[in-house]
Amino acid sequence: MASIAIENEASEVARQLFGSRRARADFTRQLLDTYDRSQDKDFLVIHNPGGWGSSSLDRCLDWEQSIVEGVKRTIDHMGYSSIMTQYFRTRDSLWAHFLDTREQMRFFFQGRYSQARVLAAELKFLNQHSGRLRIVMVGVSQGAGFSNTVLRSLGEGYDVYSIELGTMFIHVPRRVVNDHTLAIDNNGIVPDPFVKCDLWAGITAYAAASVRWLKYQAIHKPKRFTRCVHMPGHDYNWDYPGVKPKIETFLKTRFDRKTEENDHEAGKIY
Repeated sequence: MASIAIENEASEVARQLFGSRRARADFTRQLLDTYDRSQDKDFLVIHNPGGWGSSSLDRCLDWEQSIVEGVKRTIDHMGYSSIMTQYFRTRDSLWAHFLDTREQMRFFFQGRYSQARVLAAELKFLNQHSGRLRIVMVGVSQGAGFSNTVLRSLGEGYDVYSIELGTMFIHVPRRVVNDHTLAIDNNGIVPDPFVKCDLWAGITAYAAASVRWLKYQAIHKPKRFTRCVHMPGHDYNWDYPGVKPKIETFLKTRFDRKTEENDHEAGKIY
């Protein structure tokens, strides 16, 4: 459990971010929960969902689930202890998405997102108060763009890494790629139209998805709209040749396999 000093520091971070008492309380509770869960862990894997950023992992597309699970499995196989959490940019409802439209537009056209500043503050706090904790964000599509925005807001000098897949073309010119980031823009099978700014492919895919969605509604077997979108190239299943080998190499290059000597060195931090 967090000490009184840690709780006070978390409350101060919340005060700097939010004016609303309820928002400060919600932020502090979430931050302290993540802090408690990550104690004595080597890695925290944070999934930033694609789209509106509101889908729990079990409601994401199968290929997005496979990436998150593959990253955590690779870290575990390297001998490290890890936990996984998700960062939701909005609530999972049509009304919440409508209220978030302005923020989404600002993110799309200007690359600014208030939630990026919030998550960056969380990561900075966790990194400063956990001597051995390394943080790996995983994001696809809009989630990939958001992850990179968080890194830009965070700045340098933190043990925070980002695996970004299928970043939309509008975010590509402004993203930062360095030794803490892995940007995958091709699944190794078919070029990604969202990365290449193939607007026609996007328009036709979403038009077909609308028809497909209506069909499922008509036969009383409703599906989430995202599950009706078929976009060849904008899918990054873990087993694709452009996905698993690159992510495994990135993780194994940045982090050696855990040994007792690694553990001893990490213990010196405290």
